[in-house]
Amino acid sequence: MRLPHLSHEARTAYAFLLPNFLGFLLFTSLPVLASLGLSFMEWDILTPPRFIGLDNFVRLLGFHTAQGRWVPNDPQFWYYVWNTIYLLVGIPIGIFGSLGLAIVMNQKIPGMVFFRTIFFLPTICSGVAVFLLWKWLYNPDFGLINTGIARFGDLIGVPLKGPNWLSSVAWAKLALVLMNFWIGLGGYNAVLYLAALQEIPQQLYEAAQIDGANAWQRFWTVTWPMISPTTFFIAIMGVIIGFQGGFMAAYVMTGGGPAGSTTTIEYYIYNNAYRWFQMGYAASIAWVLFIVVFVITLINWRYGGRSVHY
Repeated sequence: MRLPHLSHEARTAYAFLLPNFLGFLLFTSLPVLASLGLSFMEWDILTPPRFIGLDNFVRLLGFHTAQGRWVPNDPQFWYYVWNTIYLLVGIPIGIFGSLGLAIVMNQKIPGMVFFRTIFFLPTICSGVAVFLLWKWLYNPDFGLINTGIARFGDLIGVPLKGPNWLSSVAWAKLALVLMNFWIGLGGYNAVLYLAALQEIPQQLYEAAQIDGANAWQRFWTVTWPMISPTTFFIAIMGVIIGFQGGFMAAYVMTGGGPAGSTTTIEYYIYNNAYRWFQMGYAASIAWVLFIVVFVITLINWRYGGRSVHY
C-alpha cells in the first residue's frame, strides 16, 4: 500500500520501525494484556484457567480479623514488600556515591580514561559471575571480607570475627545493599553524571569564583542545579528498577533466604508462577507492582520535578 502523502524518507523510516513495532506488539503488548486477564483467574498450568474475579487481589491485599486484630490475608507479601523497600535504601547512597565518583573522574588527571574503564567494568560483567564472586567474598569461613576483619583484629590485638553475612536474617539484606552499591557506583549513573558535568559551561564557575565563592558554594550554586535533570532521571529510574529487581542476586546468593529475608516482590512472583504454579496469583502480584511503580513515578514527576532546573 502506497502512502503518497509521505516522503520517501518517512516511508523508509516506517519500514525500519515496522519489525520492531510488530515484535513489541507480539512479545510485549499481547503478553501484558494476557497477564491482566490471567490475574482474574486461577490457573495451575495443568488444568484450564478458571475465572475467579477479584479473589486473587483480595487474597493479596485484603485483611481479616483474627483474635481481635487485623491481619493480612497474605502476610508473606507484605514482608517481601518490606524487603524490597529496604533494598531501596541503597538508591540515595548510590546516587551520591556515583556523583562523587563522577566529579573525581571529571578531573583532568593523566590516565583518567583507564580509571573510568576500571570503575565501569562491574556494570558490563555477567550478573551471575559478579554475584558468585560476592557470595565467595561473604563466605563466613574463608571469605575475603571476614578474613580481613580477623586480620585487622590481630593488628589491634582484639579478636574480631565477621558475621554470617548471607546466613543471618540481620545481615543478609545489608549484604545485598552493600554489593549493589559497589556494582552501581561506577556504572551508568556515574556515566550520566560525568556527561552532565562536562556539559556545564566553565563561564559559570569562573563567574562564581570571581564573586568569591569557595568550592562548596560553587558546587551548591552551579553544579547541583545544572545536574538536577540528571539526578531526577536517575532517581526515578532507580526507584523503578529497585521495585522490579532483586531476583537474580537473591536467586544466586541466598535462594531468597534466610527465612525469606532477601525475597523481593519480583522473587515472590517467580515463586508463585514457576515453583508453585499459581499463575493467576503471580499475575495479580505483577499488576499490583505495576500500579505501585506507576503511581510513585507520577508522584515523582508531579512533585519531584519542581526542584529540577532546566
